[in-house]
Amino acid sequence: MTRKLLTSDIAFTESVKAVQERMGSRKQYARMETTGGWENAIPEDLAGFIGERDSCYLATANAKGQPYIQHRGGPKGFLKVLDERTLAFADFAGNRQYISVGNLAENNRAFLFLMDYPHQTRVKIWGWAEVVENDSRLLQQLSDPNYKGKPERAIRFHVDAFDINCRQHIQPRFTQEEVEALVQPLRDRLAELEAENDLLKGSGAARPR
Repeated sequence: MTRKLLTSDIAFTESVKAVQERMGSRKQYARMETTGGWENAIPEDLAGFIGERDSCYLATANAKGQPYIQHRGGPKGFLKVLDERTLAFADFAGNRQYISVGNLAENNRAFLFLMDYPHQTRVKIWGWAEVVENDSRLLQQLSDPNYKGKPERAIRFHVDAFDINCRQHIQPRFTQEEVEALVQPLRDRLAELEAENDLLKGSGAARPR
């Protein structure tokens, strides 16, 4: 009898399962597979998480299997959830190597890796991607007019499976904007104390001896 394919099969190949068996983790993942494997439809909470990201990593491979990872970034929400199985982002002009675009032309399998360093959360998304040229309507939907980047094309990503796994070994990091938000209340309080100190100094100088 042919076994029904699971969403987690996209990553848990027979080779991977053999390693899991040898290292003692196979039973844990086999239990997960009894419910059908990973999810493949983006729920509302994950859509919110994606909407807060200002960067991600796109992995592709050429026809010979040579992998490549490219950082993609922009204003928060640059990676759009078009529907529960489709993501997309504007591909901005860069160093003009076009490695990801070339890879996708001969091998459309792709992978997205999203990080939230302050909250030590990572999301892995498997699927396939397509390069969308000359679609002004889609580019307008994906672009922020206040962002300086020049969009050249769109990358549309079709979700096959996703996994949100452990927080181990993720070292918290903060953007300049996040640091400013943390530091500003301290600056405000320091300004208040300095003003109070100046007022007290003034009162002391005016007091008769």
